[in-house]
Formats: sequence, C-alpha cells, structure tokens
Amino acid sequence: MRITALAGGVGGARFLRGLLTYLKQRHGAAPGSFAVTVIGNTADDITLHGLRVCPDLDTIMYTLGGGVHEGQGWGRADETFGVATELAAYGAQPDWFTLGDRDIATHLVRTQMLNLGYTLSQVTAALCDRWQPGVTLLPMSDDPVETHVVIDDETAEGGQKAIHFQEWWVRLHAKVPARRILAVGAEQAKPAPGVLDAIRDADVVLLPPSNPVVSIGTILGVPGVRDALRGTRAPVIGISPIVGGAPVRGMADACLTALGLETSAEAVAGLYADFLKGWLVDDSDAHLAGQSIAGAPIEVVARPLIMRDLAATADIAEGALDLARHLGE
Repeated sequence: MRITALAGGVGGARFLRGLLTYLKQRHGAAPGSFAVTVIGNTADDITLHGLRVCPDLDTIMYTLGGGVHEGQGWGRADETFGVATELAAYGAQPDWFTLGDRDIATHLVRTQMLNLGYTLSQVTAALCDRWQPGVTLLPMSDDPVETHVVIDDETAEGGQKAIHFQEWWVRLHAKVPARRILAVGAEQAKPAPGVLDAIRDADVVLLPPSNPVVSIGTILGVPGVRDALRGTRAPVIGISPIVGGAPVRGMADACLTALGLETSAEAVAGLYADFLKGWLVDDSDAHLAGQSIAGAPIEVVARPLIMRDLAATADIAEGALDLARHLGE
C-alpha cells in the first residue's frame, strides 16, 4: 500500500503518528508492506538570526522520530534556552520567536547545507537519516515560498502592510484580522522531486487535519500539485480540521475568515471539491453525511475526530483508510 499525505505541522504530524501506529500494530502490516510519503508545507519557513527554520517539516520529523515536546506538539523534548537567553540580553530581534538550543542544532545543519548548495529536499533527507520518522518526508518545493499576511496599519502607506505569517501567528496570535493571505513565490515554485509522482502513483492520498489555508492550501498552490490530485487514480480522503464549527487546534478560523469563508467542515471540503472523494467529519457534523458539498460527488462519513490520544488517532486513520477502500471498490 502506497499512501501519500499532504500535511502541515502539529495536526498533520499527530495524525501521521496515528496512521503509522494503525498500520504497524493494529493492522498487522509488516515493514515493507506499506510506504508512506508525506508532502510537507514549507510556506511557514522563515529565516531567524541567520538560520533557516522549517517549522512544519521539523514538527513532522520530531513527532514521528520520537523527539517532539509532547505538551506543545512542536519543538524538542527536554529543551533548554541558553542561546535564546543570551540573544535577549543583546536585544537581538526578533524577540517574539524563541528557538531552543536543541532545535537550533537542526537549523544550523540545515542552513549550512543550504549555503553549500544542497537543495531543501536533500537537506530534509539528511536530517531524517538521524530521526528515522518511518515515512519519506518531502518538502512541497525546493524553491522558497513564504506566507505573508496583509493587516491594517494606519502608519503604513495605503493603510495596510504585509508581515510574515509567523509574526501574525506567533507574535499577534492571529488576533489582528487578516485582510489577505499571500503565498509569496508559490506561482514560480516547482514541486520538489518526487512530489507529483507520490500523488500520481499512490493507492491512497490523505489530507490530515491541517490548516486548510496556510498548510494544505499552500501545498495546493504549488503549480502541478492540484492537477496531480485531480488526475490521480487514488481516492483522495480528507479529515476535517473543523469540529462543530471550531478548529480542533490553532487558529484556522482566522485564516478562513480572511478568505471570506465560514468556519465549518463543509466550507473546508469546498476548498478541495475539485479532487476530494471522501471526507471524514466529526459526529457533531453528522448532518453533512449524504449531502452534496459544492456540487461535488464527495462521500461524507461522520465519526469521532478528536485526537485525544494515540489510540483515538489510530482509529481516525483506520476510518480514513476504510473510506478509501470503500471508494476504491
């Protein structure tokens, strides 16, 4: 079984861990009987203190490799912050994004390799050699793509300014309304090697419960990715990140509002309607089962979607694969 997933950070990483648990333990799949490829969002990437930081790729790598801070869902376990303390003493900016010492080691290796001419795909593969995440982790593109958010600013020309997504997300906590969300560089970017083949040759394509605008949405914005999803023979199954009209985690509602969309499982499915075949929603959204979404033939199945623990997450993964099997019959 060849499974390809498009994923963002925390939600995607936790779902993928449940997927691997189901495949290895509960489904009884032996090593070699399945292959999971993850296409990770890189539009959250940012350069801080001279270091290239890839938050979503690192969260997936740490989570599946057993090194993530479980309470946060991101960053390293048993982290220390000696470097951050010294940077603060110097007044170094930005001061709203704190890098831990263990995490900095990853960014140092990445930045050094990128400066030597290695591609982000090659760097990611090298980092994964240490962590052994159990999946093939591919960046969506080796070309730089960065999400910027346009917000109101009376002091700026035209009354608005664009800031990096991380500043809006981390410093402002997405409390300042986003007027527009831009994936800068996406139109010129090329899919990283292996990305399109992973979609076209898959037996199942999964959309974990990641942010539909700034995680899945930016991956879809890379030229060729959406066409590959439309053309794949594999059923494309999505898991709603919205439960009962609210995001399970994070601030996806602020991102959907920027697009003029309501925060609902139905609205998110509409963003994928041109290629989505199956859609898992929470029991609280069971009224969507049997309904048409955006006029597309999407089969909607309701089941509990809260990833309370690893067992519950494995159950969700099982539900997604069961729906894929059903649609493939």
